[in-house]
Amino acid sequence: MNWFKQIFSRRRLYNDLSDEIREHLDQKIEELVGTGLSKKEAGAAARRAFGNLTLMENDSREVWRWPSIENLLIDVRYALRMLRKSPGFTAVVILTLALGIGANTAMFSVVEGVVLAPLSYLQPDRLVMVLESNMRFPQDAISYPNFLDWQHNARSFQQMAVVMLHQGFDLTGRGTPEHLAGDEISSGFLGTLGVSPSLGRDFSPQEDQRGGAPVVIISNRLWRSRFGGSPQALDESVTLGGIDYTIVGVLPAEFHFVDDADVYLPLGQHNPLLLEARGSHDAMVSIARLKPGVSIAQAQAEMSAIQDHLDQLYPDADRGLGVDVEPLKQIIVGDIRRTLLLLLGAVGLVLLVTCANVANLWMARSAARSEEFAIRSALGANRSRIVRQLLTESVLLSLAGGSLGVLVAVWGVRPLLAVMTGNLPRSENIGVNASVLSFTFCVSIAVGILFGLAPALRSSKADLQSSLKKGGRGATNVHHRAQSSLLIVQMALTLVLLVGAGLLLRTIRHLWETNPGFDTQHLIAFKVGLSPSANKSGSSIRISLQQLLDRIRTIPGVQEADFTMLLPLTNDDGEAPFLIDSQKPEAVQNAPRTLVFGTGTNYLRTMGIPLLRGRFFTPEDTTKSPCVTVIDSDFAQQYFQGKDPVGQTITFGYSTPVGPCPIVGVVGHVSHWGLGETGTYTLAQSYFSLYQDPDKWVPLNYPDWKIIVRTPLDAAMLIPAIKSAVYGGGSDQTVYDVHTMRQIVSESMSSQQFPLILLATFAGLALLLASVGIYGVVSYSVSQRVHEIGVRMALGAEKRNIFRMVVGHGLRIALVGLAIGAIAALILTRLLSSFSQLLYGVGTNDPTTFIVVSLVLTIVAVLACYIPARRAMRVDPMVALRYE
Repeated sequence: MNWFKQIFSRRRLYNDLSDEIREHLDQKIEELVGTGLSKKEAGAAARRAFGNLTLMENDSREVWRWPSIENLLIDVRYALRMLRKSPGFTAVVILTLALGIGANTAMFSVVEGVVLAPLSYLQPDRLVMVLESNMRFPQDAISYPNFLDWQHNARSFQQMAVVMLHQGFDLTGRGTPEHLAGDEISSGFLGTLGVSPSLGRDFSPQEDQRGGAPVVIISNRLWRSRFGGSPQALDESVTLGGIDYTIVGVLPAEFHFVDDADVYLPLGQHNPLLLEARGSHDAMVSIARLKPGVSIAQAQAEMSAIQDHLDQLYPDADRGLGVDVEPLKQIIVGDIRRTLLLLLGAVGLVLLVTCANVANLWMARSAARSEEFAIRSALGANRSRIVRQLLTESVLLSLAGGSLGVLVAVWGVRPLLAVMTGNLPRSENIGVNASVLSFTFCVSIAVGILFGLAPALRSSKADLQSSLKKGGRGATNVHHRAQSSLLIVQMALTLVLLVGAGLLLRTIRHLWETNPGFDTQHLIAFKVGLSPSANKSGSSIRISLQQLLDRIRTIPGVQEADFTMLLPLTNDDGEAPFLIDSQKPEAVQNAPRTLVFGTGTNYLRTMGIPLLRGRFFTPEDTTKSPCVTVIDSDFAQQYFQGKDPVGQTITFGYSTPVGPCPIVGVVGHVSHWGLGETGTYTLAQSYFSLYQDPDKWVPLNYPDWKIIVRTPLDAAMLIPAIKSAVYGGGSDQTVYDVHTMRQIVSESMSSQQFPLILLATFAGLALLLASVGIYGVVSYSVSQRVHEIGVRMALGAEKRNIFRMVVGHGLRIALVGLAIGAIAALILTRLLSSFSQLLYGVGTNDPTTFIVVSLVLTIVAVLACYIPARRAMRVDPMVALRYE
């Protein structure tokens, strides 16, 4: 129990130790007095013999205490006292650190939730996605017959399943009609993910086939909103698309896959036109769970062998396709991972600017305390003791700033997510959790050491005589050089951030100025869910939609209206292989591909797309007449150079071709994959009349039909009239996915807008900190040069000369920082060039951006120097000389 006594009785023990040492000192004094010395002479001689009593006490305590814990507590108490004595300085540092650490915490919470956190499934590292590797097809489109063969032959997987994403279903018969997002899944889908319904069960294999019982699994949200969270919801029925489905399960509230669906139906009951066609790809993805001990490489080798065999069995549909096995998390996160890591690096630069700024403040404060450190050294404190004390103070400040920074992050994450406009995967995982708090704690400790170490080391080796001498300049000059160096770092890092934001800003400007090939003004797009009584057959669907379109055209303010299956700038996939003059290549992957727009007859006028040659579709182009097609200018230039394309024929499809269809017209090219689309996308575009779509395909395709309306009226004013027109055809019809074309244009630039907003925010914060840093350094320089300024003015220097001297000093520091920052920006901004979707119409070394950013920083530097310069002009020479 001796250690227990030492911990809780240390104050009494230390007092006893001091008394004992002083008893020995008194005895020594008495001995010296006995030799004939006076009391005063004996005391001085005894103290010389004993040495530094404080050091003696401290060395004695080290023998029987826990010095590290004890010293830490002493340092913390002393640091708190010192910080309380300077409340203004403490508040400024804490707020500055809160901004820097808070911005990093907010950004890290996004990276952690999206990129670092494991998927919320059972043993997520064993989950993979199996994709057809021919990239001419979209990644999320595989053939269902191919999947069945994979599932039957693969031995590397414990389970394998398939899901058809982004399906829509109209809920009727229970309250207000509502369009629901839905997925169609195979019976092993939930089991493959390791997810069990919170209520009920999964689909059985018998239900996941043609003719199976109509059953549905619903989301927790739908269960609570439509059924009040009652367990009695099981075995109740819901009407989806006019069919009654029995509820057999409710998913957990935390369940998320790629999309947030509300209803899940058995995929095996889907239309056989798609499921039985090996060459058909309709938004299906395959997931699988690796068997224990099986690597992705082993699974890849097996799946490649299986697909090679299928290529031989079904050459028309599968030859040359190949297969890829990729981690599920990698596919879900996608390209956003690189962008988020880039932004995390950018906000890390802000943290470095913060550290440099606080280090400058800390340097100035340490210089003001140089006399204190000299006295402590004279009393026996060694260098490590002073460094440890100063680091304790800096770390305490950093932890306080980090704690406040957590609040900044909590408040900042919500607007951060709003900027992404719904395009951020796994956003439900983002928040300030234990991992984020651990990150903030570690960053706070590191920041405290980073900004406190250099000032601490410099203060600990200050010359005692110059520090104790009133008006000494040696230490001041050293501190000033260090502060100038830190300011140069701030300016350089700030320029890098501003250049990045400037490049993205010019990209956005170029995108807005890009001609998309159609008139984006005054367009509204929406979808309609028909009444179940109207979608029994292809002909009835076509008649109902035409009647609806006629009613919409009679609405006052509607100038034009028509149908389309694809909307430009939405990235909706509608690619298909085609053959020119029925010349069939050996494999489907070698066939050229075109983006097919299924439209009505009034589409060009509604969209404002120019007709360049020939004609567009007419009411006479129906299922009873031979098929015709229209191509765009890119298609004509790419495949019919030197020839008139009108009159030529193309055949759509490969294994089940449609055509040949004569080309009757050529129209202008429209941007579909984004305003800055490049040659990596399928740019050739063709048009097919929806009135020539075979009746058997209309029930499958009509949910993708969109109505576009051109009107000078505001969308909010027109939508009620449109809904009235829709409800006029049946009260159980729905209107959903309502967007203006300007909204679609804006959302198409989200990959640039998101990093732009964040980079601009980070750059603005860095600019603020840099301007404060310039002001602080110049202001401190003026305060230390009062005597020099007084001498100059006494010798005849005019006030404007003093003004130029002070501003010139700050400007020289800023210009050095700009020069270094420009070189760093030229190197670091090349990272942006590797992000093909970030920059458009501007290079990474764009001179306009560099010049404008440099001018902005220069102006900020001059403004930051203005107040200290004005103060220097008001120095009274007599007061300054008397001060010295």
